Amino acid sequence: MTERLLQFIWQFQYFNKGELATTTGESVQVLFAGQYNTNQGPDFSDAKIKIGKTTWAGTVELHTKTSDWKKHKHQSDRNYDNVILHVVWESDTKPDEVSKTSLPVLELSGRVSKILLQRYEELMNADSFIPCEKSISTVKDITWKSWKDRLLAERLLRKAKAVDTYLQQNNYHWEETFWWLLARNFGMKVNADAFEAIAKSIPVNVLAKHKSQIHQLEALLLGQAGLLEGNPDSYRDADEYPKLLQREYKFLKEKYKLKPIHQPIHFLRMRPGNFPTIRLAQLAMLIQNSAHLFSKIKDAGDLKEVKVWFDVTANDFWHYHYKFDEASSYKKKTLGAVMIDNIIINTVAPVLFTYGNYQDENKYKDKALKWLEKTAAESNSITKGFQKLGIENKTAFDSQGLIELKNEYCGKKRCLECGVGNAILKSRNDNK
Repeated sequence: MTERLLQFIWQFQYFNKGELATTTGESVQVLFAGQYNTNQGPDFSDAKIKIGKTTWAGTVELHTKTSDWKKHKHQSDRNYDNVILHVVWESDTKPDEVSKTSLPVLELSGRVSKILLQRYEELMNADSFIPCEKSISTVKDITWKSWKDRLLAERLLRKAKAVDTYLQQNNYHWEETFWWLLARNFGMKVNADAFEAIAKSIPVNVLAKHKSQIHQLEALLLGQAGLLEGNPDSYRDADEYPKLLQREYKFLKEKYKLKPIHQPIHFLRMRPGNFPTIRLAQLAMLIQNSAHLFSKIKDAGDLKEVKVWFDVTANDFWHYHYKFDEASSYKKKTLGAVMIDNIIINTVAPVLFTYGNYQDENKYKDKALKWLEKTAAESNSITKGFQKLGIENKTAFDSQGLIELKNEYCGKKRCLECGVGNAILKSRNDNK
């Protein structure tokens, strides 16, 4: 028995309530178990318990053993002065010792379904994709729907905390924050930190001044990344474009006193279409096409509008190159639908949701959720794992919820706090 499991059992009253009595023989009737408290102090607040002929209102504290009360030094903690009932799994204190105190003790050992305890043990000891893999198919659709709504909200709120960290760094400049996160998104996992550093090294107002000249935007981004440091004469291609970018960057670097980033830029084990040169060239084109992008996104009425803004293609030089010094066969370097969806999921929706949360305007939060419902689901090892178990994954609303479930609940075995885990344990308790 763990203290968290005991709290779960008390919260949902999953025990035999017939002829309840304290360890000293007084009758007990639970009128209201109380509100589960995740903060400092007793485990449950605002409880209402009838002990003997007296009805008490106050807090309830739970421990696996009675002696834990003194072990945790609650007797000298003013936060526990209002405890009306000490609920334990096993009473290891003699009744005459308990009677010397004013705190009634209720023992639950022997009153809880063995099936529930066995099922909980199975979940905790499971070594599979998710602990409830064998039982998840029994969970009703309505339970899944409400829980996925909660999971997505939790995920967006967690991401909102990350967004707020950026906002604090730039004095709550939303366009700057969006630019930083957008650049990070373009860097993918491999170059995310480097691309974020590039974005932070070039203020959005500097980029805005040069938005009419694509080669200047590329020079700024590629130069800050350290990708223009090669010897101009080393380029085997006859095209003068790399030399032009070097000249532009040298001038702009001096003009704005720019300091290139120190993070390494990676090419290894990447598909050519995801090379940092290509992604930075596409990012430059996006900047040229869309000024004040976050403001436009806030005002957008339809996700289709947003996708059009992100549907960019790198300039002509990159149709024949993936790197400066290597020519390749012709291929237009479009951003692509998958990458656009990735940006909607990981940048647009979180920043929009955070903005709505910060401004206390639900219309922005609702828009973020609606756009996720209209965006294709992610396909990765987590979503594929759930799909093998028959769990639906049709939209980004689904996939984001499943990722949150796996990472924050299943992976940490927080089954007692999970809507699915609760439903499984509850069904076992109801069928005992």
